[in-house]
Amino acid sequence: MPPLSGFSDNPLQTRDDLATAALALLRPLTTHFSPSFARIRLPVSTGVHFDEGAAQLEGFVRPLWAVASLLQFQSTLEKNNASGGNLSEAIEEVVTPWIEGFIAGTDPEHPEYWGSIGEREHQRMVEAEVISFALLSAPERLFHSRDEKTRRNITSWLRGINGMPMPDNNWRWFRVFVNLALIKVCGVAAAEVIDEMNADLDLLDSFYLSDGWSGDGPWLTTQEEEEEAAEFERTRRRDTVGKGRQVDYYSGSFAIQFSQLLYVKFAEDLNPERAERYRQQAREFGASFWQYFDSDGSAIPFGRSLTYRFSCGAFFAALAVSPVPNMPFPLSTPGRVKGFLLRHLRWWASRSDDIFHSDGTLNIGWLYPNMYMCEDYNSPQSPYWCLKTLIAVSLAQDDEFWSTEEELYPSFFKAQLVPAPRQILSNHPAGNHHFCLSPAQFVAWPMKATQAKYSKFEYSSTFAFSVPTGPLIQQIAPDCTLALSRDGAETWAVKWKCSEPIFTEVTVSTKAGKSPVLATTVKWYPWGDKGIEVSTTLIPPTNIWPDWHVRIHRVRVNSALHSLHTVEGGFAVPGRCSRDGSTLPEISALSGDMKIGTNEGVVQETSDSILMLSKAGASGLASQHGTDTGKYSTKAQALKPDANTNLAYQRTLIPVIARDVERDIQAGEEFVFITRVFAISATANCNRRVSVSLEDRWADRPLVLLSGSDEQRDCIILDS
Repeated sequence: MPPLSGFSDNPLQTRDDLATAALALLRPLTTHFSPSFARIRLPVSTGVHFDEGAAQLEGFVRPLWAVASLLQFQSTLEKNNASGGNLSEAIEEVVTPWIEGFIAGTDPEHPEYWGSIGEREHQRMVEAEVISFALLSAPERLFHSRDEKTRRNITSWLRGINGMPMPDNNWRWFRVFVNLALIKVCGVAAAEVIDEMNADLDLLDSFYLSDGWSGDGPWLTTQEEEEEAAEFERTRRRDTVGKGRQVDYYSGSFAIQFSQLLYVKFAEDLNPERAERYRQQAREFGASFWQYFDSDGSAIPFGRSLTYRFSCGAFFAALAVSPVPNMPFPLSTPGRVKGFLLRHLRWWASRSDDIFHSDGTLNIGWLYPNMYMCEDYNSPQSPYWCLKTLIAVSLAQDDEFWSTEEELYPSFFKAQLVPAPRQILSNHPAGNHHFCLSPAQFVAWPMKATQAKYSKFEYSSTFAFSVPTGPLIQQIAPDCTLALSRDGAETWAVKWKCSEPIFTEVTVSTKAGKSPVLATTVKWYPWGDKGIEVSTTLIPPTNIWPDWHVRIHRVRVNSALHSLHTVEGGFAVPGRCSRDGSTLPEISALSGDMKIGTNEGVVQETSDSILMLSKAGASGLASQHGTDTGKYSTKAQALKPDANTNLAYQRTLIPVIARDVERDIQAGEEFVFITRVFAISATANCNRRVSVSLEDRWADRPLVLLSGSDEQRDCIILDS
C-alpha cells in the first residue's frame, strides 16, 4: 500500500503543515460519501456489533474532529484579514460535503437519516460527542447559518441521548458534550439538561484514582474481588462480567483527560470549580503521561482501540487548544507541548506506508492491516478517531503554541512508578529501550485478546506486543508473558485476572556497595479453580544492568498434576531479514563488532539463553536455575508464531524459554523460575548509542539471589 501524499511526506512542523495533513487524511473519504453527504461507507466488507447505519454515521462523524478544526482555521484567517491562499480554498472544497451532510442526517424523513439515539450502548451515542464538538467549535457554519428546520432537527437529534441508559465508563462524556452543545449552540435552556449533565460528571469523577489518572469505569476493589470469589462458590460459575482494573489511553488521550480539557475550554462558566479541578488533574496527569512516549515520538502500544493510532497523543493536542497554566515540567511551556504532539505525528508519518488502503483511506490495525487486534466495535470507518490529535490546527497562527519554537524531549529516565495505572516506566540513560512493566491490569468484560492488551508483563514503544490467533502456543504468541499448561501442552493459560500488586524494593549488590531498586510483585491464578498459584516479581533495569530486567515466578501447585509445561517469552522481533525477507540466520557467537539494528540473526549459546538480532533491535532471554535445579528441564528457543500476531511486524520470532516438569506433581510442590530479559532498541530515542559493545552487554547479566519461601519473605538481591 502506498504512503499518503500530504501526510507521509509532511514535515509536520507548522500550522500549515498540520492543515495540509488534515486535508490529506480527509480528501480520500470524499469519494465514499452517500448521495446527500450524510454517511460515509468505505468499500471494506467487515462488520461490527452495531448496525450498518451507525457504522456509516461513524464514517461521516469521526472526521469532524478535523473538519471543525479546519473551519476554525478559516475563521482565524478571516479575523486577521488573511487570505490563506490555496490552502483556504482547499479547506472549503474538502469540508463542504460535511457541512451539507448535517441536513439529511438529522432529518427523520430523509433516507439518509442517521437514526435516533436509542437503546443502551448505542453507537450513535459515541458519535454524538464528535457532532457536539463540531457545533461548539464552528457554530456559525454548522448551526446558526442553517434554516430553521435544520436547526430544529439538529437539536432534536441531540436531545435523543438524554434519559437513555449508558455504560458506566468514558461514554458518559459523550452526553456531557451533547448537553454542552444544546446549551451553548442550540439555545436549549440550561435548566432543562443541567441535572443530567451534572449526574454524568459526578459519575465520571467517581472513576478518579490518583495523580490525575482515572480508570475507564469503576475500579474492582479487593473486597469486591473477595465477594466475586464467594459468589462463585455459591453459583459454581465464573462467567459473570464484573469490574476490572484498566487504565489505558482512554484514561488520557482517547477520552477522559482529553474530554476534561475540552470541558474546561467550553464550559468553565457553567462550573468554574470543576473546571479548576480538571486543570489540576491535567497538571498531575501530565507529570507522568509524557513518559509513555519516547524521544522519537513513539507511544507505548497498550490496551484496546489501538487502531485509533495517533490518538495516543491527543492529550497534547487538547493541552494546546485548552492550555493549563503552571503545567509541570516537561509540559511547562507551549514549545514543550508542541514538541510532544508533533514528534508523535512525525513518528506516525514516517511509518505510515502500510496504514492506508490503496485509495488513501485508513485501514484497521496498528502499523499494518490487522483484524486480529481490532475490537468488535471497529468498523472500517472507526480509525478516524485519530483525528482528535489534529485539533491544534484550529489555533491562530499567532497563538503562542504556533509562534514558539518546538522544544526537545527531556532527559531520559530511570525506573519510575506511575501508581494509578500500576506501571513502572523505564527509559534508562545507559541503555536504549523505552518500555513499561505492567504487573496487574485486566479487563473483565468480553474483549478480543484481552490478556494480550492488558495483562502482559511488559509493553514497549519499539517491540510492539502480539495478540493470539488461536489456542496453540504458536498461535497464542506468548511474548512478554508466561504461558502454562497442565494437560500435556495441549491447551495453555496466561495471566489475566490478578491481585492488586505490591510495590517494594530489592537490593542491587556491586563492588561499590549495595543500593535499593524498585520492584513489584503480583499474585495470579492461570485457572479459576486456583489449582496453580503464581507469584511474579518484576524488577526494572538498573544502573549496572540498564539493558536487563528480571522476572521471578514462584509457581505453587495446589492440586496434584500429571505434568506441568510452561513457555515464557521475551519481546517479539521481526523474523525476517530486512534486506531480502529471508529467515533470520543462525549466529554461532557474538563478536565485538556486531551492531544493534545492523546485524540480524539468532544466537543460541546454551539451553538456558537465546538472543535475537533484528532491524528493530536485540531481544533475548537468559534463564537462571534457583535452588530447585533438577526439578524441571529448560530449553531456550526461537518460537515462530502465526503471521500477523504482532501489531508492528507481520512475521516475527519470539525468544522463549520452555520449562517442563514431565512427572506426577504432588499438591504443595513449588517451582521458582528466574528469567533475565534483555532488550536494546535500534529505533527508540533517535537511535541513541552507548559505548559498551553488544557482546559485552549480553554477557554481563545480573545474578539473582533469593532467600525465603514466598514473596512475603523473599530477600531478592541482584548481584554482579
